[in-house]
Amino acid sequence: QVQLVESGGGLVQAGGSLRLSCAASGSIFSISTMAWYRQPPGKQRELVARITSGGSVNYADSVKDRFTISRDDAKTTVSLQMNSLKPEDTAVYYCNVVNRWYTPYWGQGTQVTVSS
Repeated sequence: QVQLVESGGGLVQAGGSLRLSCAASGSIFSISTMAWYRQPPGKQRELVARITSGGSVNYADSVKDRFTISRDDAKTTVSLQMNSLKPEDTAVYYCNVVNRWYTPYWGQGTQVTVSS
């Protein structure tokens, strides 16, 4: 079955960088979009970045010019390079994959903590 495994979370100081990766495995039938969401403490889950099968990307305004999402279809992975991290970026980050039949898959989440 489909499994998404996130990695790369951790503790970093403000201004630092972190790279999250999500590896998908199992019977995903034609991945459409891949995305990263995050849920800060006490807040709702929000979209951070999304990348389509065609390579189009969109970012939350709060992370534009700091985060970069990328995908490797051969490896069925999606990554999020996070630079110039701020304390407000602290959240649990979730990998999301949607196939062409709009079936969503979620990772277990990885904690990112940015200290000031």
